[in-house]
Amino acid sequence: MDTKAFKRTLHKSEQYHRQGFGHEAAVTDLLQREYNSSLIQQIREQNYSLQRGHVTIRLAESFGFCWGVERAIALAYETRRQFPTERIWITNEIIHNPSVNQNLWDMNVDFIPVSDTGEKDFSVVEGKGDVVILPAFGASVQEMQLLNDKGCTIMDTTCPWVSKVWNSVEKHKKGDYTSIIHGKYKHEETIATSSFADKYLVVLNFAEAQYVADYILDSAGRRQEFLDKFANAYSVGFDPDTDLVRVGVANQTTMLKGETEQIGKLFERTMMRKYGPAEVNQHFLSFNTICDATQERQDAMFGLVDQPLDLMMVIGGFNSSNTTHLQEISIDRDIPSYHIDSAARIGPGNRIEHQPLNQALTVTEGWLPEGPIVVGVTSGASTPDKVVSEVVEKILELKNQPLELVPNA
Repeated sequence: MDTKAFKRTLHKSEQYHRQGFGHEAAVTDLLQREYNSSLIQQIREQNYSLQRGHVTIRLAESFGFCWGVERAIALAYETRRQFPTERIWITNEIIHNPSVNQNLWDMNVDFIPVSDTGEKDFSVVEGKGDVVILPAFGASVQEMQLLNDKGCTIMDTTCPWVSKVWNSVEKHKKGDYTSIIHGKYKHEETIATSSFADKYLVVLNFAEAQYVADYILDSAGRRQEFLDKFANAYSVGFDPDTDLVRVGVANQTTMLKGETEQIGKLFERTMMRKYGPAEVNQHFLSFNTICDATQERQDAMFGLVDQPLDLMMVIGGFNSSNTTHLQEISIDRDIPSYHIDSAARIGPGNRIEHQPLNQALTVTEGWLPEGPIVVGVTSGASTPDKVVSEVVEKILELKNQPLELVPNA
């Protein structure tokens, strides 16, 4: 399929939209009330620090909603205002935040149902008269084609940084390079990105990338082992013996910036060793597709964990990739870290329900130590300031240092 030609055709369709409908003022006011917090703004203005008795709260200097997330939510809200009575569907969570998705549900925006096998059931979309929102992570080419064929109205809220990755993958395909995508092969963004590729392989981390690099240098009859190791993470008909001769690197935009850079450098060095410096450009291609917002939040997290902290609060959806990577940074510094999605996970009493890295939800008793404490706080790019504010207030309440609550802006 010529995905580039399909996108051009889709973008010219009168049923396809990537911009709002003129309701910006009303939507902005609503978003301010629902998601912003005057408390968090005050903490920002106080050098990202709040002192209440024996409790010190230190915020990362970059956290929470990014521009792409704000844009996606605003477009979804505008779509509901523009089509007040039509059935509106969304192909996936608009972003990985439970409160935002619940708000859309309350606005009668329905989610495409998913079967027990993980397949989406698009039969619920009847076509003309129905409106379908594509989330910030994007949607696969196949999903977009299906919706276009049905003749429904499409609101595309895909983050421009995700679209930038797609453009890079298109360039890989044009040059007959296999796209090596640093990401999680089950994540909706990576599924969408891989749909634009001809040949692709998804690697989760540097260790998997190193395995691939070693295979490029010496396969030594390990073809089946390779295919078994990366089952479900490569394109149909993928052959590691022929499809790793020319490779290009791309990434899921929420992965760790430093690791994506390491993977790019690894494959560049590998191709230089295999084919020589003079031929490296014929075998390796890479573009900078690291999201600015993801990079800023990770850099701010590194700055925060360099300070003395007793514990770290990482706030965001449990299925949020960028939030999970923020948690990894804290864990690497041996700081007790608690990943929660809302203040409702705290209490009753000195207990917390949280998700340790790569584990199921668990309950920890006595998680807040006695005496003076310094608490680091950050949140993923899909987390509203209001949710962060509620967590801060709950901690202060539990430490018997109640805050004079400031009304949300």
